[in-house]
Amino acid sequence: MQKFDRKCLTLQPFKSKIHSYHTMNLYIRYFNDEVVVHDTEQALDFIRGIENFNCTPQFEKDFREYAEGSMPYPKRYKVRARVYFIVIKTTAATLAEFKANGKEAQQAQAQQRAGQTETSAGQTETSMSAEADQHTERKPLRPKDQIVMMLNKERPGWYEGTIRFKRVVYIPETGKCDYRDNTFVARVKAVSAQDCYNRMVDYLQSRDDIDPRSQFPSPKGKNFVFNYLGIKPLAEVIV
Repeated sequence: MQKFDRKCLTLQPFKSKIHSYHTMNLYIRYFNDEVVVHDTEQALDFIRGIENFNCTPQFEKDFREYAEGSMPYPKRYKVRARVYFIVIKTTAATLAEFKANGKEAQQAQAQQRAGQTETSAGQTETSMSAEADQHTERKPLRPKDQIVMMLNKERPGWYEGTIRFKRVVYIPETGKCDYRDNTFVARVKAVSAQDCYNRMVDYLQSRDDIDPRSQFPSPKGKNFVFNYLGIKPLAEVIV
């Protein structure tokens, strides 16, 4: 990037100010993907590579107006719910230079130009970078996801599983069938809790005395309980 002519800045401050924004490079970050580009086309090439982001003509028009305009503030664009990529105007020519410049001075400068605290239209460079960092952190798993992870965790050995299922039972008095709660407990050699559940259900479904219309619960619910017994043979576990 060419350096500004200091004489020009002295003689024509207003024009040079507008020119400085136009010649600024663009820092773009989406999660851990970040880049410093030197023009709008390079920026759009990077943005088109963002997964699940629809780079529409309307977006390109808005982005060009921002990138080539005089607005100095950082800007963020929505990819999907609560996920954004950010764009920051910078004088840095490379990513290494951008990171080496330090953001506190740029933050103060942006706040001075804004004349106010952070807003959705113009957050400071530091706050926007911090927001991008937050997106890179893993969000806490939901309880359902934690259960799935626990079920699929590979831990070969013996498991004691308990399944409470709806068993179809014939009622002689009425000549009809009815669903009755039934509890089945077994010790199974498996590689995970999910594998233990699958083996228990496969066994029950293969039994001739179990009506195929019987209903088995989801392993993620409260009607399947397991306990890891260890890797010793079953005979040693019982003793």
